[in-house]
This record gives sequence, structure tokens and C-alpha cells, in this order.
Amino acid sequence: MSDVLPHAARSFVSFVGLLRRNGFAIAPEQTISFLSAIELLGPRSVQDIRQAGLATLAPPPERRATYDALFRIHFLGEVAPPQIEGEEETLRLQEEGSGFDEPSLADEVNESGQSAVRVELTVERRFATGDANAALRRLTREAPRRLPRRRGHRRQRARRGPWADLRRTLRDSARNDGEVLRLWRLRRRRRLRKLLVLIDVSGSMKERTEENLKLAHALSQIAAQLEVFTFGTRLTRVTRPLKLKRREQALAAAAHLVSDWDGGTRIGDALQAFLDVPRFAGYARAAAVLIISDGLERGDFTAMRNAVARFSRRAWRLSWLTPLAVRRAFTPQTEALVAIRRYVDDMVGAGSTQAIVDHVLSLNDRSAA
Repeated sequence: MSDVLPHAARSFVSFVGLLRRNGFAIAPEQTISFLSAIELLGPRSVQDIRQAGLATLAPPPERRATYDALFRIHFLGEVAPPQIEGEEETLRLQEEGSGFDEPSLADEVNESGQSAVRVELTVERRFATGDANAALRRLTREAPRRLPRRRGHRRQRARRGPWADLRRTLRDSARNDGEVLRLWRLRRRRRLRKLLVLIDVSGSMKERTEENLKLAHALSQIAAQLEVFTFGTRLTRVTRPLKLKRREQALAAAAHLVSDWDGGTRIGDALQAFLDVPRFAGYARAAAVLIISDGLERGDFTAMRNAVARFSRRAWRLSWLTPLAVRRAFTPQTEALVAIRRYVDDMVGAGSTQAIVDHVLSLNDRSAA
């Protein structure tokens, strides 16, 4: 990019990169707006650049002090950031093709992390190879006709429908000396609804991580409009590698892309980061959203509750799948799950692949109930 950008713009673009590496969710459109604002302002002073960033890059109010510290480091040459009271480690957003901004993968695989913590440990995950089990074969076989659908905008021929197919009716009447023997009808086509799957890969979910990724890969081969993200201490989009046809190849690509396997968990921050990126948030609009997580948020669960509330307003149906739900009549016990219960349409078990497949295949029936 440095060979294409004008020399005067490089410093501003690199500042956006610094913000992204420190957990600020900034879309490419915001970067363009930032450069346009600077061009409009002149700028006449460093303060103009700071104000342009606040207006276009939109750092959240609770992270304004971090934004100011990074601004002074980048543009004023401060050697080290000042100590920010109450500021915890930042969540970094990671996507396919942007791994050069992230630290290299660790050499060892993390074997700990059975409880929910906020500490990040970047690791590499290796998946075992093997044949698909009966649940995944059933999903592949039944999903094309049982996944939820929506009415499309285009119309198709039908025996019964609210619209008359005048073109076909007139064509038939021309063959019968102008007499209309049958009035053909049209109805809207039904298309597969968008699916969004967010998978918790923290240490407390490590026993189910591999099976959940296999399930996501099976769905990727069926549903054209499917987006898959993983989250632990980071949020990572793994849609592209899971589109690969061979499961072993797809899981290996995802394993190299995601670097926070089996570490801490920051559910609320990850979900908020997803919603703060306009392009990502659009994936949830009118979609069937599946969040596979035990919901073991450590500390304050306010961010998690607020993010789930925002998801519920965007999604067609929001399902929280937790391995803690071992019985059909599940009652949440943790504070975080109790807080989000009223915002989700379904809170069901995810202790096995079979349970998740049963729920995915029943989404259409649940919405009609």
C-alpha cells in the first residue's frame, strides 16, 4: 500500500493500523472518511487531526483515553503511553489476510484454560483427522430442505399465487385464437436465510472446539450465505478457510488463522467488537444467529448482555447453544446466562454435535411455532 499511497497520507493510514492493533474496530470506509476530513480541515494543527479522528474513526467513549494516548505516541512522538487507570488489555480483531499485523503463533499448544479468564494466550491448534460422524452426515443430507428460508424478491411460476403471470397467460391465449383457457400464477421464490455462527474457542470450551468447527465446515458446504467467526480473547473471521471442500484442509487453514485457541474468554468484548464493524454487523441482519458458548464471562457481564440485546434486535432468530444445558428444561444458573436469557429466542444444549444438528434442523419449525 505504501507504493500507492501519497507520501503525505501514509502517516494517517499507519495511525489507523495502530488503532486496529490495539483493539479499535475501524472499517475501511472510516479510514477513507478520516483522510477526507483531514483534507477538508487543512489541517491547520495537530488538534485538527485529533478531532477528525474522533469524528470519523468513532472510538468508544470508554476508550477515549487510550485513543488519546495512541495519538500522542504516533503524532507527537511520546516514547511510552501514560498509565491509564482501569484500562485492561485490549481486544484485537483478526481477519483473513491480516495476520501480518498480529504476533506470530506460539510453538506450544496450551493445555490449560479450563475456567473462564481474561488473559490472552496466542497458540496454534491442531485438529485430528477422521470421517464425519452420523450427525454431520445427517446434517448434510437434510439441511438443504430443512434450513430456514425467506421469501425472495424474484417471482416464479406456481399453481397458486397472489400474482397473475400475464406473459405466460397471453402467450397461451395466442395459441388458442385469443381465448384465455387458464390464468397462470406467480409467487415469490423462497431462498435460504443467512446463517451466522459464532464459536467460543476459549479454554472452558476446548473439549468441544474441534467438533464445533467440523459442524461449521459442514454448514459451509451447504449454505451459500454463511459467516463463521471464532472468539476467545480475539474475534476472528474464518469463513474463507471453512469454504474449502476437504475438511482436513479447511480445519488446518483455520487452525493457522486463529491464534487464541484454549485461552481466556472475553465474550462481551468480542461480541461488541463484531457489532461495531458495520460490515460484520450486516451479517447478522435478518439472519439465523447461532452463538456456541458456555457463557462463562469473567467479571462484569454488562458488555455481554448489551451485545446480546443488540444481536436480538438485528437477527431473525438468536440461539445461544451452551454445553451447560444438559436437560431439555434448562434453567440458566450463571449470572451472565440469566442476564441474557430474555434476549435470546433459544437457549439449548450444545454438549454434542447431535444436539446442535437437531437444533439447526428445527429452526424453521421453531419460528413457525
